[in-house]
Amino acid sequence: MPEGQERGRVGPVPALFHAEPPPPHLPLPGHPLPQGERESKRLFMLYHDKYIHAIALRGFVLMKKTVVIGFLGTKLDAMGGLGRKPERWKRWRPTVGLCQQPDLSVHRLELLHQPQDSKLAERVTADIAEISPATEVRRTELALANPWDFEEVYMRLHQFVSGYSFDVDNEDYLVHITTGTHVAQICWFLLAEAHYVPGRLVQTAPRSKGNGEGEAVPGSPAGYANIIDLDLSRYNQIVQRFRREQADTVSRLKSGIATRNAAFNTMIEQIERVAGRSRAPMLLTGPTGAGKSFLARRIFDLKQERQRLKGRFVEINCATLRGDSAMSALFGHVKGAFTGAQNARPGLLRSADGGVLFLDEIGELGQDEQAMLLKAIEDKRFLPFGGDDEVTSDFQLIGGTNRKLRERVREGSFREDLYARINLWTFALPGLAERPEDIEPNLEYELERYAAHAGAQVRFNVEARRRYLAFACSPAARWTGNFRELTSSITRLATLATSGYITETDVAQEIERLRATWDESRTSGTNAENLVEATLGAESSRELDLFERCQLETVLQTCRRAGSLSEAGRLLFAQSRQQKKQANDADRLRKYLLRFGLDWERLR
Repeated sequence: MPEGQERGRVGPVPALFHAEPPPPHLPLPGHPLPQGERESKRLFMLYHDKYIHAIALRGFVLMKKTVVIGFLGTKLDAMGGLGRKPERWKRWRPTVGLCQQPDLSVHRLELLHQPQDSKLAERVTADIAEISPATEVRRTELALANPWDFEEVYMRLHQFVSGYSFDVDNEDYLVHITTGTHVAQICWFLLAEAHYVPGRLVQTAPRSKGNGEGEAVPGSPAGYANIIDLDLSRYNQIVQRFRREQADTVSRLKSGIATRNAAFNTMIEQIERVAGRSRAPMLLTGPTGAGKSFLARRIFDLKQERQRLKGRFVEINCATLRGDSAMSALFGHVKGAFTGAQNARPGLLRSADGGVLFLDEIGELGQDEQAMLLKAIEDKRFLPFGGDDEVTSDFQLIGGTNRKLRERVREGSFREDLYARINLWTFALPGLAERPEDIEPNLEYELERYAAHAGAQVRFNVEARRRYLAFACSPAARWTGNFRELTSSITRLATLATSGYITETDVAQEIERLRATWDESRTSGTNAENLVEATLGAESSRELDLFERCQLETVLQTCRRAGSLSEAGRLLFAQSRQQKKQANDADRLRKYLLRFGLDWERLR
């Protein structure tokens, strides 16, 4: 090294703890290195590695050794030539400069190079030994027929790191991405991101004069190094941006409605993550009108925005499919497959190629259609109706149902293998009655949607709004039609509003309409299971034994027919009340209903 050239040095180490006192001829760590012979520096570095421990976070932490893996730069590392000319010490050479960083001690350098570059590798190794004697350089020949062939470079590097003995407990690993072809740099990034290399990236650059000739600023041939951690959680601005984007996506899935139900919001956040990362089938369950079709469309829009789909959104209600027409509609048919099939038909599965196929009421499919659908999901291939040659379609399936498919599997009406295939991601959408806190934000959404459709703004006056929300959020509001019924209610109010304002009179009339609708549905012969589920909600009704469900259904039916709580009590306790000195039928019934969180007003 030319006289006066800055040597590599060890930066100050904070809060040091000495396992043993240093030999008298060596300085304390953190003090400048002696300007003696290279041997003195080598001994100091060996002492530093062997004896020094750092005090960190109230405990003693052994300092890990730093290992750098990287390619030899056939152009940049050859700056100044291979000879002993002093010019090369004036040039920035990335591999040599990396070992000259004042705040980075490289204990071992894994230097990869082509066989034809052995002389340059030897020259660089010798120069590193001069400026950083404690750095061990291990040269590895890596023959590449074409350094610009991505597949070859990736496979060779993958083979190298797979056979490398990483010791993450005692060593920190850095991958030098400044040298090598752009293809090699990309491959290093991919291997580090996939954790094949358990380390971070390091990038070096010169403090250049800007003359384009790679000549370093006088006195600074080491350049500088920048360590890149691929753990994005360490970068606040990136994390904040990801959070904003996720919040925007979740909001779009909810159509911008600021929903307040915690369970529903958590479910939508999970759907956002699954939709962005997986193409596996999804199953949306919930009562009619809960918004399954609407949400399926939003999931498609999200995937399309993220360029994960190129095809269409295709939707069909399976309850409308029967017999041969079901096979033809779903899987298509060939010409002459049946009487009247004068032309071939592609079918919905092929129409959804590259996109999303939403099968609403998937539980209504017949056994034959279920079998063919399973094959289409798993193999992306199926036979059109009446055809002998398979066709292909790569679609993502979203199924919707208001049925309990597990029970239908037990009954034998739904294939267990198909259910297992579509049950990977299942999301249960609650009914509106289970989300009373979300009625107010949905009310605003429905008014805005009406205004966009009708071209006229409509608003509640203060008292009318208060009265409507008080009723809509009360147990008396059954919302059997869920959000579809809420939409209809707001549409009626907005259409009948005078001068753009919904009044208390309008609200009173609408409440009566809703009550009449629900009273009519109560007497329409609803079976026990649906009646109890409609009253308690799906989740609560599932927790009841069959005995309790049947008993409660009888009580509910009796309460519907009775004109008062006392009358209902007299009908239910007609025998036992005769054995009591003082019959209090209303109180007994009230206590029974309270066990299920019910009261008389809610049942009316």
